[in-house]
Amino acid sequence: MSATSFQIDVPQTTLARARRGDLRALEQIYRAFERPAYTLALRMLGNVDSAREVVHDAMLHLLERIGQFRGDAPFWGWLRQIVVNEALMRLRRERGVKFEALPDDDDAPSAEPAPWMLADLKHLERAMARLPALTRSVLWLYHVEEYTHQEIAEMTGKSVSFSKSQVARGSVRLRDLLDPALSEANPEAAPCMTATA
Repeated sequence: MSATSFQIDVPQTTLARARRGDLRALEQIYRAFERPAYTLALRMLGNVDSAREVVHDAMLHLLERIGQFRGDAPFWGWLRQIVVNEALMRLRRERGVKFEALPDDDDAPSAEPAPWMLADLKHLERAMARLPALTRSVLWLYHVEEYTHQEIAEMTGKSVSFSKSQVARGSVRLRDLLDPALSEANPEAAPCMTATA
């Protein structure tokens, strides 16, 4: 798995200047993280306007809280957590206190490779948009942002087993959604997916 796009090193001198309120330093940080923040918010929310608002709100929180950054962890991880928190708060507001997720069932988790390994971006985006918002968010946080199930459980207010089940069920559902698209786009891709079942 490739490193998350958030893994951007910010020089300590830039951080020190930003803590003092230097607008140029804050602008450098904003420009460096604007795209990864937007991508993360969009993948979690599935809506362009909501993603833009999350980035805006997260960057405002950055301005307000940069003095609280202690430096005991990478800055990018601290800022990424602000974006995740903003996206999760927006999900709660837009969909009520209770998150919609894929229902529990007795199916065992699939041992197949992640469905996006064989999909092109256009089909993957369409399939991800059809998943419930919380499932899509958990999949993205786990597979792309590389949060642990424990971290996801804490962020969402759910259990570790809930996070694990959403990853397993979400992956199966995503694979089902991608299968017809893969068959049309690349007739040889679909047999590969079923052969590993």
